[in-house]
Amino acid sequence: MPTGKIKFFNEEKGFGFVSDDEGGDVFVPASALPAGITSLKGGARIEFGIADGRRGPQALSVRVLDPAPSVAVNKKVRDRKPADEMIVIVEDVIRLLDDTSNSLRRGHYPDKVHGKKLADVLRAVASELDV
Repeated sequence: MPTGKIKFFNEEKGFGFVSDDEGGDVFVPASALPAGITSLKGGARIEFGIADGRRGPQALSVRVLDPAPSVAVNKKVRDRKPADEMIVIVEDVIRLLDDTSNSLRRGHYPDKVHGKKLADVLRAVASELDV
């Protein structure tokens, strides 16, 4: 099934658009949303079926994979890891990025599993540093 990120969704009008992972825009009607969900925030990752609609591709059977980041969910300063713990984490990330850059210099992208793990680590570190 295709996946992508919500560009925008207007609950009042009952539709929005998703930018699929291949770069195309797909119409998302409210009728395709899961039961109990009436709107989606921009940036939310979804998985969806696809059909040809009157004006182009249209999403069907939307499933929310990752909700959009929310300002209300951000960590507060008091919830942050101590700086001495972050030093070790940041140094490990630098090593990971250095190994990745060496592979890229040799013309090799990380495989799907390692690429996802690296992206997950970077997101986790970013969320620790972002207040």
